[in-house]
Amino acid sequence: MATSFYSSSFKRIKVSGGVVFLSLLTFFNTFAQNNILVFQSDFGLKDGAVSAMKGVAMGVSPDLKLFDITHEIPAYNIWEAAYRLVQTAPYWPTGTVFVSVCDPGVGTERKSVVLLTKSGHYFVTPDNGTLTLIAEQLGIREVREIDEVRNRRRNSNESYTFHGRDVYAFTGARLASKTITYEQIGQKLPNQVVSIPYQKPSFAQGRVQGTIPILDIQYGNVWTDIDKKLFNQLEIKMGDAIQVQVFNGNDKIYEGTVKYVNTFGEVKEGVDVGYFNSLLNFSLGVNMNSFSAKYKVFSGSTWHIILSK
Repeated sequence: MATSFYSSSFKRIKVSGGVVFLSLLTFFNTFAQNNILVFQSDFGLKDGAVSAMKGVAMGVSPDLKLFDITHEIPAYNIWEAAYRLVQTAPYWPTGTVFVSVCDPGVGTERKSVVLLTKSGHYFVTPDNGTLTLIAEQLGIREVREIDEVRNRRRNSNESYTFHGRDVYAFTGARLASKTITYEQIGQKLPNQVVSIPYQKPSFAQGRVQGTIPILDIQYGNVWTDIDKKLFNQLEIKMGDAIQVQVFNGNDKIYEGTVKYVNTFGEVKEGVDVGYFNSLLNFSLGVNMNSFSAKYKVFSGSTWHIILSK
């Protein structure tokens, strides 16, 4: 007698006479750690903190491949840490482990967790809002709280202010190197994380609004979370003027028009433009200048933008 097996991760298969068995190996390999460990923090590179974390990781396994997103997150800026993760993680292979340490509540009751996303990436971090955007965009498959009795650097119990080294780097390295399984991280938690509130992108009454989550910091361009599909509801053509309003909370910071272009070279130096960045999100810029500096427009969960014809 033939039976059927269903799973969100498998195609239907037929089993006859109890002889054919479904191998779970393929399923688990979908999310298998790949020896890649990626770090980000707000530590900067002026001292040895980042090097200490990497030293701990290499002490777990010298076969690990260590990389960085950035260590220039502004101090205590959890929102920016959240954005840099979601900006970067989708481009890394399934099974990559990320260690993100922006932890103004270090040593307090905030949970230390490892999130496994539906995309098969792992994130080792304090659950303080850092996972806001990753959880939304990559989805939550499972969340586990780090058991700091088993998953903490030896003889570090008296240290309360460097969990990046003693807990997160150590646990991330053990996970990435397959020294431990994901289940050995600690107890399973509900499929939710601490989330930072922000203005979600939307279209209504001929206007599109969204958040300014980040700046293209090197050039002062202003990036939004408004994608092309949403923007196109305005029916604005290339070369048209776009009406723009920018707010920080309830305070209007900027109001003006920009020209809709594909790239900066289409306008003269100093002209304000609206364009789609490398993530295909609407952005504001000035050819050969900084929109942020020119108009004192910055970024974060409280900054939002309204676009119209």
